[in-house]
Amino acid sequence: MGLFDKLTGTKHPADGVAPRSAAEVHAALLGLNRPDVPYAVRDGREEGADLVAEWRILEPAWQTFFSREQVSRVWQVRMRLVPEKHEVRSLDQQYEVTWVNGIASLSVSSEVQRGQVRTVSTRRVIGGGGDDPGSTETFSFDSADLKNPLQETVLGMGWTWRGVVFGKL
Repeated sequence: MGLFDKLTGTKHPADGVAPRSAAEVHAALLGLNRPDVPYAVRDGREEGADLVAEWRILEPAWQTFFSREQVSRVWQVRMRLVPEKHEVRSLDQQYEVTWVNGIASLSVSSEVQRGQVRTVSTRRVIGGGGDDPGSTETFSFDSADLKNPLQETVLGMGWTWRGVVFGKL
């Protein structure tokens, strides 16, 4: 693995793993959909990809004196299958919408992150009261919980996982 591969998050399958067909890789990625996971893998043609893995995050609301504010994020991994190279090209995207008193704010911030990106978000309550003076985690999101199963599936099928840095997906 070269330096550029490390920067882009490119991962290669283990030696001796025979590459499967594009249809098998596509089916295996869609097969990650289960009722016990907090994400979905779906068709991505509308977004210009073959598949999109998406995790919608609704963070707990903050209560201020006059209003209640809640942030909702959508974390996506867009994937394009390149059968002639036996690789899956990936692009990470995140959208954020702020809700105040149940009304979506018109200012939507959008981040496009390319390559291997890890996002971790937690919310803790300090001083739970009683005998516990420490903190308690009330919310947690880690993008690795979505990307790791995708990467493991692709590598297990004998394909390369390649993060996009420049150019199109």
